[in-house]
Amino acid sequence: MSTATPPPAARQPRRVLDAAGHAPLSPVARQAFLEALDQGWADPRRLHAEGRRARMLLDGAREALAGVLGVRTQDVDLAPSHTAALHGAVRQVARGRRRAGRDVVVSAVERAALLHAADFVAEPDGGSRRTIAVDRLGRVDADEFVSALTAPRVALAALQHANGEVGTRQPLAAVHAAARAAGVPLLVDAGASLGHVAVEDHWDVLVADAGDWGGPAPLGVLATRPGVRRSPDGPQDEDRWFPGGVSVPAALAAAVALQDAVHRRAETDARRRGLVDLVRARVAAEVPDTEVVGDPDDRLPHVVTFSCLYVDGEALVGALDAQGFAVGSGSACTSSSLEPSHVLAAMGVLTHGNVRLALPHDVPAEDVEAFLQALPGAVRDVRAMLGVEGL
Repeated sequence: MSTATPPPAARQPRRVLDAAGHAPLSPVARQAFLEALDQGWADPRRLHAEGRRARMLLDGAREALAGVLGVRTQDVDLAPSHTAALHGAVRQVARGRRRAGRDVVVSAVERAALLHAADFVAEPDGGSRRTIAVDRLGRVDADEFVSALTAPRVALAALQHANGEVGTRQPLAAVHAAARAAGVPLLVDAGASLGHVAVEDHWDVLVADAGDWGGPAPLGVLATRPGVRRSPDGPQDEDRWFPGGVSVPAALAAAVALQDAVHRRAETDARRRGLVDLVRARVAAEVPDTEVVGDPDDRLPHVVTFSCLYVDGEALVGALDAQGFAVGSGSACTSSSLEPSHVLAAMGVLTHGNVRLALPHDVPAEDVEAFLQALPGAVRDVRAMLGVEGL
């Protein structure tokens, strides 16, 4: 009788289809980070040679980021995270405009971090968060948004460039023109867009997320136009927005990753847009009782979300994970809670059994095809586990 140990079962290959906010570190970013660990480890505020070298690297990173954004280097600041950048921008710009008003105008599909910050600055001072509804595609009505921001007592308006959960782009050109005429600064969250599509200059304050374009996370980018009033709400520090500064190697890697993403943007846009089109068509045709959401055309090239009736989102994500697929579910900005997405709820679409894909820049087409082959069976198995069969 043989006593040989049977060979272990083959391990499932991992296929990452959820790169929202924490994309795999790009090869050029990894190389820049490792080199900067050797060259930029010192405190950039010190006057010795090592400190000056770190300062040179940090200034170079900010200059490169400014070049992509089309602004001056001194108008770019780095934050410990995207959330910190959003919070700092809302708090300090709203405080700088408190003589004009206390209200903050937002869309209903902004990130939870921004919505919470708007509540934080408005309500204690007798203001309010004016939330503008969206249609079933996730887009605000430009006229309604403009009407709200041009009303009295508005300190700040905030509208995302595109929604990171469903991909829909917002009507920023019309909104920014009206905001500028009214003298109200417009904060644009480009956390899901920068590095993936061109971000036009329809903003006064812009916030972005290095982790989303293949840079190191957490690291936030904050750009402000000249003339935007702000007022610090914390102790005085040399760093005007975020006391303590950020990692120099992380800053350099983020800048290099963004330059690389922009350089390859046309190629990756076409390829990923085609893959998302494939997902939208195949899911709608092959998975019963499923709703694919978001604008099918005017959208980000790499994001797609769909919801499956009679399916628990956590169970479906777990079933797909067991087969080697990393996908998202629930709200893109509060996914750890697995609460129903406030974005999908605001759109009035199905929120059950939600799956969100945010394709990395270099996602292999075969990974998407494998996912599409596995999905119908995974949905069927989860429904059977919940006692819902025969659909």
